[in-house]
Amino acid sequence: MTQGAQILTYNLFGESADLPDVVHCETIETRSRLHDWEFAPHRHARLHQALFVEAGGGQASLDGTVLDLRPMCLLNVPTGLVHGFRFAPGTVGLVVTLAAEILDESLHPAEGLRPVLSRPALIDAEPATVATLRAIAAEHPGRGFARAQILRALAGGLLGRIARALTGEQPEDASGGGDLLDRFEALLESHYADHWKVADYADALAVSTTHLSRVARSATGRPATGLIEERLIREARRNLVYTNLPVSTIAYALGFSDPAYFSRVFSRATGLSPRAFRARLQDG
Repeated sequence: MTQGAQILTYNLFGESADLPDVVHCETIETRSRLHDWEFAPHRHARLHQALFVEAGGGQASLDGTVLDLRPMCLLNVPTGLVHGFRFAPGTVGLVVTLAAEILDESLHPAEGLRPVLSRPALIDAEPATVATLRAIAAEHPGRGFARAQILRALAGGLLGRIARALTGEQPEDASGGGDLLDRFEALLESHYADHWKVADYADALAVSTTHLSRVARSATGRPATGLIEERLIREARRNLVYTNLPVSTIAYALGFSDPAYFSRVFSRATGLSPRAFRARLQDG
């Protein structure tokens, strides 16, 4: 990729549709064969990925840092991270993709997993982690009763095992703002429905709005304003997908005094009205 070239933002390896499922799981080979085993640097705006290499290998680029992929390793790819791959032909492994809404549902702020999982890292794939990955791969293609519940439980277990392994890692913070971003995200979890502005978060964090936005953009590719709106929209999407609540009830729960205004905000962010968004996923 040439210097200055645009970094593309994908949902799932170039797919434009939202991820309606609890989790997506596929083999490394599935898409790699279609792309000559190479993916140019890109980011996923609303997806967290775990990539497991069972056999073969290659290289991964994480925000410009190149890592060698080896057999029985697992790569943690946080939401928004710029990453690319070059696999050796015939590489065997799995890619598990989780929508940001699932992370919001699974991760409790008080437990401290989110800041840990926001670290990109290459770790050894522990046997219990591999077993969880394979259980997800076995359950994902089916349509049996309680499939979504089983996948949610397995996804939560996978996140927990990755976080546990990452607590032994000491990655360098290239942006110099990791702690600030962690504190911002913690505040965001508590106040997104209060409709705080960037200035409110900056005041609470004792930094300038300019500095907060600079750190946010450096780490995620988006300004603080974008992250604030994205968190609100994620919660709206989660409620539209996983509950039967009326759109007006969701709007009020998210701090909007006018459901019509909520619909306009949601439409601007996603390209669909809340009702159209819900209908499309149900039809799919």
